[in-house]
Amino acid sequence: MPNLPEIDAAAPDLEAVFRDLHANPELGFEEVRTAGIVAAKLREYGLDEVHEGIGKTGVVGLLHGRGQGNRRVGLRADMDALPIQEASGVDYASGNPGRMHACGHDGHTTMLLGAAQYLAASRNFDGTAVFIFQPAEEGLGGARGMIADGLFQRFPVDEVYGMHNQPNGKPGQATICRGAAMAGASFFDITVSGKGSHAAMPHQSHDALVVASSLVGQFQTILGRNVDPLDKAVLSVTQIHAGSAYNVVPETATLAGTIRFFRPEVRDLMQARMRGICEGMGKAHGVTVTVDFREIFDVLLNDQDLTDAWAQAAADVVGEAQVDADSAPFTGSEDFADMLQQVPGAYGNLGHAGTVPLHNPGFVLDPGILPVGASIYARLIERRLPLESAA
Repeated sequence: MPNLPEIDAAAPDLEAVFRDLHANPELGFEEVRTAGIVAAKLREYGLDEVHEGIGKTGVVGLLHGRGQGNRRVGLRADMDALPIQEASGVDYASGNPGRMHACGHDGHTTMLLGAAQYLAASRNFDGTAVFIFQPAEEGLGGARGMIADGLFQRFPVDEVYGMHNQPNGKPGQATICRGAAMAGASFFDITVSGKGSHAAMPHQSHDALVVASSLVGQFQTILGRNVDPLDKAVLSVTQIHAGSAYNVVPETATLAGTIRFFRPEVRDLMQARMRGICEGMGKAHGVTVTVDFREIFDVLLNDQDLTDAWAQAAADVVGEAQVDADSAPFTGSEDFADMLQQVPGAYGNLGHAGTVPLHNPGFVLDPGILPVGASIYARLIERRLPLESAA
């Protein structure tokens, strides 16, 4: 089965929605316009209930099928953009300076809207479809915000599914990983407080910048000498800030970055070693080093059986030959993991044309993916909530 014909017929309308969302990106918890468009579209399609303001700017739509079953399946899309100045060159590029949909969330939102439109017209399922449009996925805790606001108490589901675009130059290739599919993540902030001096008399200082620079290299020994080689882990220092003049040894220096892991024990080991190294460097150089960790993402755990369910729905649309249900784990992180801590489910990836990576100013989402993703979402509902006549 290729794309659902009704969704294919609606492809021009879906692309118009996508282009509008792309041209008007909003950061996490600021998706007021986007959420308003989503809610209006869901009401236009005839959903039974539309709820706004869930987790600040989230939207949830409920749609009852033609059957009388009480099972409920959730589908989730994220809505937020990134603080990036767009350089894609497309004619519908961001009109908001310093804001860009560089991760494809505008496409995710559009695909889920396409599935909602089709399912509202057909209602060819038995039970309730729950459409979850989530804010603030990009490290700001949007999933946790919706959960704290009673997402699964107010709108309970038996299982939940999500999907991400992948600019891998392989249109229609659907992949999903069983078990631990995406890494958990901690962010860290480190402050080195020393003693400043004239740069011509550095012996009078306790140089915070020298210590900070040394920490960058020392942290890499954790992966090489402390973490089991069979464990997957990443430690990246992504920021270092110090100084304001050519002739001043700075008093303070700051570092920031992230660690990624697939087991909490590995996270705990890495954090303990980082604290130990910071303490030792502080004593050795007569400075104070403070470390703060923030737990941003859980490990994303795909349910084994529901991984198969996602793969089967994808195969209905793109064909079995285009589906890999045993793909490798990915060291990126995704806060859909927080929803999977509450409800079993699965999260897959859908390839499309173009190879400029995500989170890049030149990223372009291929709009040809829109009816494909919408069809996969729709088939998940039809497969997981089948009518007796269609079972």
